[in-house]
Amino acid sequence: MKIKPLGDRVVIKNMDAEETTKGGILLTSGAKEKPQLAEVLAVGPGGNVDGKEIKMYVEPGQKVFYSKYAGTEVKLEGEEYIIVRQSDILAIVE
Repeated sequence: MKIKPLGDRVVIKNMDAEETTKGGILLTSGAKEKPQLAEVLAVGPGGNVDGKEIKMYVEPGQKVFYSKYAGTEVKLEGEEYIIVRQSDILAIVE
């Protein structure tokens, strides 16, 4: 089963959180900060959304930073994904 986003939506999946600090301290799962770095899995068509023409700038396979509290978390077949608007993506990591 695949997720196909509509409009200006983008499906992303979080990259793994850091397991240790810079000083070498091992972090427990509760102490890890939610990562804001994710991989783009699928991109909507853009087009005319709410009366505005939207051009999609991200592509599947790119790594991006997104707003901390953005999007909707969904679970499908045991995997966790986040669906965000393209405007919630802050930067593309090259």
